[in-house]
Amino acid sequence: MQKIIVFTDIHIVPEGETIIGLDPLARFMQGMAHAIDNHPDAVRMVLCGDLTHNAAPHEYARLRAALDTCPLPVSLMLGNHDRRAPFLGAFPDAARMESGHIQHVTDLPGYRLICLDTLNEASADTHSGRLCEARLDWLDAALAGAGDRRVIVFTHHPPIATGFKGMDWIGLKNRADLTARLTAAGNVAQIVSGHIHRTIQGSAGGIPVAILKRPCHQMPMALGYRDPSLSIAEPGAYGLLLLTDEGVIVHSEDFTLPPAEAQLYT
Repeated sequence: MQKIIVFTDIHIVPEGETIIGLDPLARFMQGMAHAIDNHPDAVRMVLCGDLTHNAAPHEYARLRAALDTCPLPVSLMLGNHDRRAPFLGAFPDAARMESGHIQHVTDLPGYRLICLDTLNEASADTHSGRLCEARLDWLDAALAGAGDRRVIVFTHHPPIATGFKGMDWIGLKNRADLTARLTAAGNVAQIVSGHIHRTIQGSAGGIPVAILKRPCHQMPMALGYRDPSLSIAEPGAYGLLLLTDEGVIVHSEDFTLPPAEAQLYT
């Protein structure tokens, strides 16, 4: 069994600032320490986009300093709050396509991890996602090159509608195109996404989809509101993927809950 730690929607802000009274960087550092302490055998950490809140160079610099303490290899992805130029200013060694998209593949025993760049910097609503033909063609090649490995695809914008009207409004605009490519490949075992700030399960073309909540503020259960800015101070979390011979198991760990003494029930 191999373990992958997943964080999404970190939303780092300038030093001294908070979001609804919470410090995103402090929460991320707390979550990362919790994940590594409890899962020192993890083989990789994936950050599924919205690394910063304002895409400012000093916010990416704060993330870079935080990741210098991480003992694991890290896959970095972009979300709608990110911008490629300032990101690459802080992470010039990040794997990317010739066209500048931040997409990459990691091969593990029995599995291929594909991280997609759903950021659409030209979106009229500023925050929705789109996969252009160049990115979809790259995806086709990455899927075809997996051989006999199972594939896990990571996206920031989920490939499904969630029922949260505000977040679906700024969702992945061509999610049907993505689903068609993934189902045609026939080797995708799991899709992992962020963006919604809430733990949600679903499926895209029969492929399991796990949407993970973030380490700081979360989306309240307000399905009928077309407002993508709603936030609530619920427990912060990270995802833990278990890659087994039978398939992928997805856990969500609320690391800000007070520690509880384990009880044995008979």
